[in-house]
Amino acid sequence: MTVDLFEKGKSHFNSGKFEEALFLFNQLVGSSPQDTSYLHYRARVFSRLGKFDDALKDFDLLIKSHPYDTNFISDRAVVLHLLKRNEEALNELDRALNLDPNNPYRYSSRAYFKDRIGDLKGAILDYEAAIAMDPEDAVSLNNKGLVEEKLGYQDASRSSFQKADRLSEILSPLQDTPINRTNDKQDHSLKKDSAQNANLSPETKTLGIQHYWNILKGIFKNDKTRAEFFGFIKSKFKSS
Repeated sequence: MTVDLFEKGKSHFNSGKFEEALFLFNQLVGSSPQDTSYLHYRARVFSRLGKFDDALKDFDLLIKSHPYDTNFISDRAVVLHLLKRNEEALNELDRALNLDPNNPYRYSSRAYFKDRIGDLKGAILDYEAAIAMDPEDAVSLNNKGLVEEKLGYQDASRSSFQKADRLSEILSPLQDTPINRTNDKQDHSLKKDSAQNANLSPETKTLGIQHYWNILKGIFKNDKTRAEFFGFIKSKFKSS
C-alpha cells in the first residue's frame, strides 16, 4: 500500500499535479517520518507550490539526519536562493563542492547560480573548472559562452559556442530531444545546427534552466545527481 502511494505521488509530481502529490506525501511522511525519500519529495513539492519556508523545513530535517548528502545540500541551496537568501545559498553550494570536489557538476551548478546573482566572472571560473574536469560537457561550454557574451567577450563566446556545437553533433544520437539554442523561455538548449547558430543574434542566446533539462539524459554523465537537482528547480528558475 505504501509503495503504491509513493509511486502515485511521484506520478502526480512528474505530471505537475502538485496539490495531489502533496496530499499523498503528507500521508507518507506522517506514517514514516524517517524515510528520506518521502521527505525529499515533499520538500520538492512544497517548492513547486511556492511554499519555500515549508520546503526549507523539510530540507533542514533531511540534512540534520544526513549532514553530508550533497544532493540534499544543493537542493537546500536552491530553496534559499528562491527565498532570496543568496549568501546562505552560496555557502551551501560551496559546502557541496567541498564535500564532492571531483564532481564537475558541483562547479557547473555553482556557476549557474553565480550567473543568476550577477557574479559573471565567478561563473566563468566555475564553468572553466567544470570543463577542465569534463571536457565533453557541452552544457557548461554553452553556458560559459552565454556568460562571456553578457560580459562582451565576443571572441571567447563564439569559441565556446562552436565547441559546444561540435560536441552536441557528436553526442546528439544519444539524446531524446533536439538540441537548439533559443530565446524561448521554455527551451534554452544547445543548437545542433552550427550554421543556424551563426545567424542567431546575441539576444536570442539566453540562459535558463530548461536548457539543462532538455539534454540531461544525453550529455550529463552523472545522470542521477543532475536529474535530481535540475528536476527540482527547473520550473522555478525558468519563471523567476
